[in-house]
Amino acid sequence: MTFTEAPRMKIGFLGLGNMGQAIAANLLKGGHELVVWNRSPKATEPLVELGAKAASDPAQAFAVDVAFSIFADDKALRSVLLDSGLLDQLKGPLVHVNMATISVEFADELAERHAAQGIDYIAAPVLGRPNVAAAAQLNILAAGPEQALARVQPLFDLIGRKTWPLGDKASAANAMKLAANFMIVSAVQAVSEAAVLVTRHGLESKDFVDLISNTIFPGPVYAGYGGLIGERRYEPAAFKAVLGLKDVDLVLAAAKQVSVEMPTAERVRANLQDAIEHGQGEMDLAVLAEVEERRNPR
Repeated sequence: MTFTEAPRMKIGFLGLGNMGQAIAANLLKGGHELVVWNRSPKATEPLVELGAKAASDPAQAFAVDVAFSIFADDKALRSVLLDSGLLDQLKGPLVHVNMATISVEFADELAERHAAQGIDYIAAPVLGRPNVAAAAQLNILAAGPEQALARVQPLFDLIGRKTWPLGDKASAANAMKLAANFMIVSAVQAVSEAAVLVTRHGLESKDFVDLISNTIFPGPVYAGYGGLIGERRYEPAAFKAVLGLKDVDLVLAAAKQVSVEMPTAERVRANLQDAIEHGQGEMDLAVLAEVEERRNPR
């Protein structure tokens, strides 16, 4: 990680799920003043104990130099920032860094609305699970105004191992993240199908996962999700199936926008819907293996 010297900033952070908690804590460790807000106030307590200040409303978390947000989906961010009228009340100089995985269409809308207010908007979704975020080893996909990106790069250096600059069009970062997430869910689907195949031939799925993750498919996706599939361990969830469905829906929307067919995504979507219908939506994405078990009864 390459650190860049930067003055102490006042930073806002909105959205304190597992990822938000880890990212915000690393910003605080960097010596910056941190103001945090979450729809469920209890989530602010661990960060307050570390020295952050709890905001009573989202506006206080935006009364800063740089505001980070990472909400679960388009609806949550729209509710907090747009439907409330908050964005219309904000003025520059302010940089808003949105780290959530959102739709390409909504990202374009946000960039336009921020520009109209004189606010710099950066899309910066990340690759990495909560444990990776806690270790400040995220890969950050960043797009937005060049001068704003330069301003927040020292903050990115505190939370990630590498920043991948993707130009000045913010939604480009969201398109890249959706493509990456599609690859992840497709890989989990492939491991799920293959695991059922080997078990039907009298082999252990754990042995299969050990083989592929140490030979032809090394890396965190096959080893991490594959390990969960091999052990049939889906809780606690680092990435819930219901969020996987949200992301696949965003992938299909982005594909439709540019007339791209994605039949694998359609299949994965159906399987994630099946998991949710069977009460497994809050389990880890690896629960796709259970969907394949249901599709292939012994």
